[in-house]
Amino acid sequence: MSYRRASSLMVCGMRTILGNKAMAICIAIAFLSPPLAAQPFAYRDVSKGRELGAASFAYISNQLDDSVSVIDTATGRVVDTIAVAGKPAGVAVAPDGNKVYVSTPEAKGFAVVDTQKREVIANVAVNDGTLGIAVGPDSKRIYVADWYKNTVSVINADSLQVIKTIGVGESPSGLVVSPDNRWLYVANRISNSVSQIDLKTLTVKKTAQVGTHPFGLTIDSRGERIYVANVKSDDVTVVETARMKPIATVKVNMLPYATALALNDSRLLVTNQDDGSVSVIDTETLKEIALITVGTKPEGISTHPDDRHVYVANWFDGNVSVVDARTLKVIDTIQTGEGSRAFGQFMSK
Repeated sequence: MSYRRASSLMVCGMRTILGNKAMAICIAIAFLSPPLAAQPFAYRDVSKGRELGAASFAYISNQLDDSVSVIDTATGRVVDTIAVAGKPAGVAVAPDGNKVYVSTPEAKGFAVVDTQKREVIANVAVNDGTLGIAVGPDSKRIYVADWYKNTVSVINADSLQVIKTIGVGESPSGLVVSPDNRWLYVANRISNSVSQIDLKTLTVKKTAQVGTHPFGLTIDSRGERIYVANVKSDDVTVVETARMKPIATVKVNMLPYATALALNDSRLLVTNQDDGSVSVIDTETLKEIALITVGTKPEGISTHPDDRHVYVANWFDGNVSVVDARTLKVIDTIQTGEGSRAFGQFMSK
């Protein structure tokens, strides 16, 4: 049995965050598990593929390979691999589908990928601690969190110039923009909080206390609830956005990392790093209803535009598990690259 080699860019709970500037929180050695047997997609034949509409691609950052894998979700295959220097981590696909923004911590910024050319067309220097990244629903602004300086930079997507830098809590990580493009939400890991930024004034409006060491977060389609994965307290905080107050805490498994919604927001799926699993929560009852085994050290998670199939990046296995949110089963496993992380929204529409 072999081991994955360690990265210089390890993440919360089991590794340092960004290179040599942060101390390891703890040390963990994980064995490789054999990949799950690939099974055919329920929607992979030509007729059903047409029913899904336009082609959709998943962009998976492979941090140890300095690359991004492009998965054609209609075939379940990697159709291209794009070189991205700087240990790519966070991913944000522009809603118009023309660009993908990939945070590059060791390059102190982010790369801009042209989805038609499938190549990096720009590298933007922002700060020393880039990790979380997001793009607005209108594709006009990019938001990048600085883990070290406790700020979020707002960048014009056309000029690639910083518009403003906003102070938030300690060690900002996950970012998400509300569907109406009114608010930006930031998970502040060390502060155990979520900041709500007004995108009209570019100032922090409110801050909500959540669980211990929040990292990834997602927002529902109505912009009414945020679901926050708390790495250290092994739970998910549900925050009501109107009042910026927690309304529930749902226990999951070890080291929850990121979250995604499916089936008209009725199911929340949460990656559990140390458990090699995905917790499924019923968002009406706010109870865990299933635990799905995926690959080793699952991290990033995003939902296909069909609102049913959920893609999970498995760090140690270097692959992606595809989960059917209806049957609650893994229906495919796609080999990508070493250190598949894909933190953020990596699915094109």
